[in-house]
Order: sequence, then C-alpha cells, then structure tokens
Amino acid sequence: MRRCFKCKEKAQVYLPQHRLAMCKDHYIEWFEGRVEKTIKEFKMFSKLDKVLVAVSGGKDSLSLWQSLVKLGYDADGFYINLGIGEYSQQSFILATEFSKKLGKTLYTISLKDEIMPIPDIKKYDNRPACSVCGTLKRYYMNKFAKDNGYRIIATGHNLDDESAVLFSNTLNWSIDYLKRQYPVLPEEDGFIKKVKPLCKISEKESAMYAVLSGIEYIEEECPFSEGATSIDYKIFLSNLEEKSPGTKLRFYSEFLRKMYPILKQTEEKPTLNSCKICGEPTTGEICSVCNLKQKLKSKVEV
Repeated sequence: MRRCFKCKEKAQVYLPQHRLAMCKDHYIEWFEGRVEKTIKEFKMFSKLDKVLVAVSGGKDSLSLWQSLVKLGYDADGFYINLGIGEYSQQSFILATEFSKKLGKTLYTISLKDEIMPIPDIKKYDNRPACSVCGTLKRYYMNKFAKDNGYRIIATGHNLDDESAVLFSNTLNWSIDYLKRQYPVLPEEDGFIKKVKPLCKISEKESAMYAVLSGIEYIEEECPFSEGATSIDYKIFLSNLEEKSPGTKLRFYSEFLRKMYPILKQTEEKPTLNSCKICGEPTTGEICSVCNLKQKLKSKVEV
C-alpha cells in the first residue's frame, strides 16, 4: 500500500511520472502549487492583474478557475454558448452553477446572438467545425476582454493538448505554428495577453483534481470533435506515456527549453491592420469573423 509522501496517510493518488504518492488533501495542494509554479516560471501574470478565464464547463477550465481563485488571483470566467444542442445546454448549466459555488462572476455570450450556432454554421461552411469554432472563440474572447478591462486571458489547455499539438506541428514541420507554441502569447497589436497555466499538467492530473475537489464538469467530448486527428495523437502519446512515464512532459518541456528559443530568433511578425468593420486586428482589410458573417448572410439570404 502506497502512502502519502508528506503525511504518510494512505495515498489516493499516485503519479508515476513524478514518482509521487499523495492523499487527497496533499494532492489538491500539489496541483495548485504546480499551477502557481507554472505561472511564475513563465511570468504569466501577478495578483494585481485582472484575469479572464475561458470556461467551457469541462474539467480543465473549471479546475484552473478554482485553482486561481484559491491561490488569490483576481479571476472571473467567460463562457461562450456554442449552441451545440444538449452538450452546450449541460455545459452552460455546470459552468453557471460552478461560478455561484466559487463566488465569482461568469460572463456569458451566445453565438446564436453574435453570429450563428456552430451546427448552423456547418451547413454553410465546409471547414472542420473545430477550425471555425476555434476562430470564433479566440475572436470573442479577445474582444470581450478588451472591452471589459481584462489584461489576461487564461485558457485550460493541458499537457495532453500541448504535446499533441506539438507532435502534429513537428510531424508536418509547421514552422510558423512551432514559433508560436509557447505558454504565453504577449499583448500586442490589439491582442490581449493569452496564457496556459495548465500546460505542464496532464489531463489525468486535472481530472483527479476536479474529482477530489468535488467539481462537477461535463464529461462528454464535443460531438464535433469526433474523428479529429488531435485525438489520435493524444491516444498515441498516452500509449507512449504508459510505457515510459514522463514522456509527454519531457517532450514538451525540452521543446520549450531547447528548440523554441532557436525558432523564436527567426520569427517574422505579420503586419496587422484594424478590421474595417469591427476594429479587431487582422492581416487583411476585414477580419476572418466579419468575413464569415458576410458569407453566412449572403448564403442565408439566397
């Protein structure tokens, strides 16, 4: 029987990649300490900053939000209702109830009011739903944060997410994406600073924190994520992790330590303009979201 490395009580969690056994209370303490350490390592923000947490109703975003509040950061939530049937209804309820339990503000917007629900957009746009959804979420998060005085946007991307993206970008040698794969994207040219405090915390670690903390979260994956190659990459890396604990963390951390600084030296930043319609930053005259709105309007009218 394993015992907690700190209090010697019966362990409820064992992390082979860290060779740590912990009881419930000391695991929660370890998780929150890990979040704090990551924030400081990458100089993400301080306790004087207003942080807007992108909340989905899933384990990662809710675990992140609770951790930040418990650590003493000024963090509110922001939820985008994607209009994906029962999935969105359930995630909205869970996010709203959690905000009440946490005693923090949860701002919400609905794509139905802003542009069109994701399932409806898919009828008129051939791109993968995840691509369209990601573009819209980034746009509305950035715009809302600027309009409401938030200097930081924190997302719940975990180690599994980051290592899978890194694996994909390396397989395809997507240099421009690799140059930007860092836990902090600075505030510049109309973009709010974006950070990923869970980047060194695995999906399992995040799930265990949520369960041990009594956080209710939506367990179902988004229906539109089915068949995404990122899921295949996650499964592949998880199989490697089973055989060699610590593989994902080593893969990601060593990229940040050894390769990212080299790539960063050759980064060429694109010239950004203000969208003629909404004023948000864009490489063209009209941003991708306003372009999409015009495209959808013309197709619906036909």
